[in-house]
Amino acid sequence: MQAISDFISWLFGDRTGVMVLVLGGIVLCLIIAVAMERKTKTMYFNHEKSDDDWSLFDDDDEDE
Repeated sequence: MQAISDFISWLFGDRTGVMVLVLGGIVLCLIIAVAMERKTKTMYFNHEKSDDDWSLFDDDDEDE
């Protein structure tokens, strides 16, 4: 239990720990956003694209 208590106090009490916590949250949100984007892309694969549409992954190999 002492190791867990030391880790928690480092995570919230030290500047490095707080930076790790913030960067970990950013990475977690990025992973969730990419997973949700891919799921949405597979769900709406037959959506006709207009000139205003853009794609995060840009899988279209259109030569413009």
